[in-house]
Amino acid sequence: MPKGTVVLAYSGGLDTSCILVWLKEQGYDVVAYLANIGQKEDFEAARKKALALGAKKVYIEDISKEFVEEFIWPAVQANALYEDRYLLGTALARPCIARKLVEIAQRESAQYVAHGATGKGNDQVRFELTCYALCPKIKVRHPKLSPGASLPGSWPPP
Repeated sequence: MPKGTVVLAYSGGLDTSCILVWLKEQGYDVVAYLANIGQKEDFEAARKKALALGAKKVYIEDISKEFVEEFIWPAVQANALYEDRYLLGTALARPCIARKLVEIAQRESAQYVAHGATGKGNDQVRFELTCYALCPKIKVRHPKLSPGASLPGSWPPP
């Protein structure tokens, strides 16, 4: 019997693929969510990979219009730049993706969400705070948050 359902912000890359397998090994059902925010990506290959790794379902949604209209355009209007030079594309993408992650978790009656942010930057904070703000009862599952957990070649054990 599964521990519950986790909706994973999935890219098809190494980190999120390892996390998908780790979640399955921990006893969770995994629903993968791929967000198209306008990047060039082989979404069909990522879908097949997620299913082959054990995802019970895969959502692929084009959220590029809302990303531009609700996140990018307001940031441009506010002249939001990092160090007066860099646009905040990645920083703005995380809350947009997390919002959909929570919507899918609610649609799937999932108790958990997960992401592949490694903790090197602020992505982990952006994902998790957005999820908690939109759904305070949601729980995040991630190897870095689990005592004694590790992924070979990705995160060293604590």
